[in-house]
Amino acid sequence: MDRSSGRSKGFARGWRSVALTGGTALLAACERGAQSALHPAGRNAEAILDLTLILVAGGGVIFLFVMALAGYAVIARPERFPGTRAWVIGGGIVFPIVTLTALQVYEFAVARQLSDTGGAEPLRVEVTGLMWWWEVRYPGAGEGGEALRSANRLVIPAGRPVEVAVTAADVIHSFWVPSLGGKMDMIPGHENRLILVGERPGTYRGQCAEYCGAQHALMAFDVVVLPPDRFEEWLAAERRPAAEPAGPQQSAGREAFLRAGCGSCHTVRGTPANGAAGPDLTHVGGRGALAAGTLPNTPEALAGWIAGAQHIKPENRMPSFPILDGDDLRAIAVWLESLK
Repeated sequence: MDRSSGRSKGFARGWRSVALTGGTALLAACERGAQSALHPAGRNAEAILDLTLILVAGGGVIFLFVMALAGYAVIARPERFPGTRAWVIGGGIVFPIVTLTALQVYEFAVARQLSDTGGAEPLRVEVTGLMWWWEVRYPGAGEGGEALRSANRLVIPAGRPVEVAVTAADVIHSFWVPSLGGKMDMIPGHENRLILVGERPGTYRGQCAEYCGAQHALMAFDVVVLPPDRFEEWLAAERRPAAEPAGPQQSAGREAFLRAGCGSCHTVRGTPANGAAGPDLTHVGGRGALAAGTLPNTPEALAGWIAGAQHIKPENRMPSFPILDGDDLRAIAVWLESLK
């Protein structure tokens, strides 16, 4: 086989690989899911998708028109086409400037729309990014007007604007729920805000969109959109302290939890545990996942996380507790899973 034939076949194989990779990526982007910017579930996400499509279309038109003019300028002879200079200047300079300016004005208008609550009183929620989990606070929603704390899950009412105030406790993170809105940077010592409006009840996945360290990819969260009446029911349930143990294994689990010193980092309202360094675990059993979306929320996963948090998610702030015996470990996991 001659060398030129081998090069041609290698070139063809390369282009097939590129086409296959591009097609797979395109199909994956179009797939419906809990984290898809192409299937919005709120008006702000719809506005961002419309803006994206218009900008892509506008940029594509400019590119094709300018490339056509460039080809025309190369092949045209000035004596045969006396208007070549005017076409190149008008189409290659004036047309892109006018079009891009119009697109920029439209983008500014959409950006203003994203912060508009439509005159409704927004629900305020505070979200703090930490390495590598999310603290969620509902100011004044707890008993006695105190803030209600949760972790790695944001629950909001459908149809009502929600003002999400975001900041960070350590490094820069980025709050992003593709199906409900755009990205917002979370900067230590600074509070940013964005408006989310979930119009279709369901569970949507969020993700940290700014590289923040070794476990950045394992820093996800859920946004649960509930009908307004169910949201009020959820809020009332969250205000209640942890349920009393329903059996001897759960009672043993609570005692083992307190004896192991877990309460120095975690709060479980209704018990002596009142730590603030880690997530509030008062209703941890009702959350969809553990460790910011790393594990399913099951007793087995809870036990594995307690015993080997540093093995599952290295360098996170949760130490491993391999010293717990099997009975205590299972009892703690069963008790925590019962805290709905």
